[in-house]
Amino acid sequence: MRLASAALITAAALLPTTALADAIIGSWNIKHMGWNNDKAMAEVAHVAQHFDFLAVQELMDPTALSQLEQAVEAASGESWSSMASDDLGRSTYREHYGFLWRESEIEYDSGAVVFLDSRDVFAREPYSAKFTALESGQQFAAATVHVVYGDSVGDRLPEIEALADYWGWLEEVYPNTPRLLLGDFNLPPHHSGWSELRELGATPAITEGATTLGTTNGVWANLYDNIWHDDTAAITAKGIIQFPDLLPGEHTAVRDSVSDHAPVWVALSGAELELTAFDGSAYEAANDSVYCIDLNDATAKQLDELPNVGPARADQIIDMRPWGSVSDLSRVSGLGAASVKDIEDSGLACNVN
Repeated sequence: MRLASAALITAAALLPTTALADAIIGSWNIKHMGWNNDKAMAEVAHVAQHFDFLAVQELMDPTALSQLEQAVEAASGESWSSMASDDLGRSTYREHYGFLWRESEIEYDSGAVVFLDSRDVFAREPYSAKFTALESGQQFAAATVHVVYGDSVGDRLPEIEALADYWGWLEEVYPNTPRLLLGDFNLPPHHSGWSELRELGATPAITEGATTLGTTNGVWANLYDNIWHDDTAAITAKGIIQFPDLLPGEHTAVRDSVSDHAPVWVALSGAELELTAFDGSAYEAANDSVYCIDLNDATAKQLDELPNVGPARADQIIDMRPWGSVSDLSRVSGLGAASVKDIEDSGLACNVN
């Protein structure tokens, strides 16, 4: 399964520990990895080594995954393996998916396959394979997808809705095996578009926080990245690694050199995630920022994340500022009491002071 041997890459880092536990499973859109974009591979590897298994989206060239494997081996001092899908896409813009795993913790089992999308719904068909977490012997089916962004939420919904059929297909292909659907879905988990998948028993691991790095230092937006799972997966912890805090350089700098998305993770069978900074020092919090949408400060794109708020209502909210409370949103055309309650119940809107 090995694609290349370790190369010498200098990075000041300590190996994250998962003592008396099983495995940390992650998912990360590593912004156009494989393009000639001065990717800081040592810093990418430092973040990636916190996982025992990582699903990668926006892999533009599979040789970049081999380079990441080498960098993670150099940073961690352990052996890793990886695999990548063929290039996928309907136009000249095409992407690969990748899986990367620590050999002492995870073993590839079988069934690496790109979904045969007979209805041609997906711009980039999901990719999946079956793996074993070695300490517990728990097997799991890992599937990854990067849902098309398009011009609006409406462009994303056909793929989101098709994931319900894909969820059933995963159960047929990997029977009696816990399923993990990892990826960049370009849709927050509270959106009604997920209703069919939820009805089939799928649950999002991450329900609050933000995974997209804004273009201003310290600003986060959008909970688009997630790990959906069934109730047979032994998930004992979960979170977001807001990685700029671990690396040298400011938020906006690492957004360009590493990624504009933060990785999300789940722990299987009691695994514990211990973060380390790039200089080797310990870092205590895996998810120490609480994301909410400020009615008086958010952009129209951020306001569009709120339930029942589309582009037109987002513009109205901006035009009607300042807001004294979330309940005052009933003044927006088309937002009745039930719709406003949905916004309040979602927990996405900041308390207005």
